[in-house]
Amino acid sequence: MAPTRRTLLKRAGVAAVAGKLLESGKTRAQQAPQTQHATRQGQTASLRALTYCNLRTGLGVKLGERILDVARAGKELGVKVPATTDEVIAGKNIDGLRRVVEAAPRNATVVESEAQFGPCIVNPEKIIMLGFNYKKHVMEVKVPMPTAPVLFNKYNNALSAHRGTVSLPSKVAKKFDYEVELQVIMGKIARDVSEAEALNYVFGYATGNDFSARDLQLRDGRQGSQFMIGKTPDGFMPIGPYLVGADIVGDPQNLAIECRVNGERRQSSNTSDMIFSVAKIIAYASSIFTLKPGDVFSTGTPEGVILGKPEAEQVWLKAGDEVACSVEKLGELRFQLA
Repeated sequence: MAPTRRTLLKRAGVAAVAGKLLESGKTRAQQAPQTQHATRQGQTASLRALTYCNLRTGLGVKLGERILDVARAGKELGVKVPATTDEVIAGKNIDGLRRVVEAAPRNATVVESEAQFGPCIVNPEKIIMLGFNYKKHVMEVKVPMPTAPVLFNKYNNALSAHRGTVSLPSKVAKKFDYEVELQVIMGKIARDVSEAEALNYVFGYATGNDFSARDLQLRDGRQGSQFMIGKTPDGFMPIGPYLVGADIVGDPQNLAIECRVNGERRQSSNTSDMIFSVAKIIAYASSIFTLKPGDVFSTGTPEGVILGKPEAEQVWLKAGDEVACSVEKLGELRFQLA
């Protein structure tokens, strides 16, 4: 049976959103968001100009180096607020969210460095993955250049958090690999949308890692033939810490992307190397099935994975390693292996 939303919240320790407010059309944000005032240009625009995350204590908004605990502020002001990013995307208690952000009582804030994060999305209906979507990655793993997006899936059991721990299923696999990826979170129902309109359906973006057990993925000897079992063990989808609104990010096809293991840079590229753009991915997928608010696309990984190295140089990840991933404007995602 699939885990319920309540179970996921309990498992991940998630119930808060940390975000930041930026006016639409301002200059590009840096790696960590800066504080600006809320926009009053309407519900859709304002929600896409927030930066969110899920914490243990309740919904939050990032204000500089501090996070406003929206649940605490809501209790203080006597207003109802959304509990998770899923509820924000669904439009639940948005008026209350705006009120507590405007008031921003300092006694309802926590220092960002002390925040305890959960996955930045809790209960997506679909987690849609892309294989072989960066030109240089395709070349390093020596597979044919795809002519259409290569889609597969993960499930909610794979979701895990910034500063969390991924427990390696060492009884069934040994060859563990990293894959930093840009995550796209849908904000509206999308069916048969055009490439030109596709980005209007995006709620926001996040840093993520398509963590992989290559020996499971390649169990029958063919490249990528067992994507699902190789990539969907528990915790194999770290995502966050932030869900950054689409108005802040702007063009998703010009973002630096990087992965480090124990402080050593392993992947360093740019989303401009994608074979299929975010807009093209959404248009293609929506021509086949309906996309729902909260659905996640993980848009593929750049070159530099362990699988792409000569066999003699493949040193697989192990318990005790720390993986750090970053996508420009979206912040750094870190997690430990155990």
